[in-house]
Amino acid sequence: MSDAPRPPLPPFTRETAVRKVQAAEDAWNSRDPEKVAAAYTTDTVWRNRSEFVTGRGQVVAFLRAKWERELDYVLRKSLWAFGDDRIAVRFQYEWRDAAGQWWRSYGNENWEFDADGYMSRREASINDVPIEPADRRLIGPRGPDETAELPLQ
Repeated sequence: MSDAPRPPLPPFTRETAVRKVQAAEDAWNSRDPEKVAAAYTTDTVWRNRSEFVTGRGQVVAFLRAKWERELDYVLRKSLWAFGDDRIAVRFQYEWRDAAGQWWRSYGNENWEFDADGYMSRREASINDVPIEPADRRLIGPRGPDETAELPLQ
């Protein structure tokens, strides 16, 4: 691979796994498809709900379409478990559709990394629940008292 290593690198410790989860959350909250895709191997394989995506180019296209329909997207991830080159996370995110309906999406992801710290595999299962604007709880970036290690509410 011609890309420079992307720390933290496997094998993961609790501390480095939390840092990897927070870095992923920060990248996804940027809503920048190219920035997000740069964290994956060039031949990454994804399952996102019922969609299958292969390679960075498809990741970029997938994310562009996602954030065109999921407006005002805000995400929180939480470390669930980790192994040498794998991390499991729980997450939730909020967004609104073009008609103004707000949604909270809950899910789990399983990640596998190569030796250089790029994600080679991502498996995501996600469920959506409609919410009222007054029920939103994810607004803006994490507060200083929040970390990717704390359990999600």
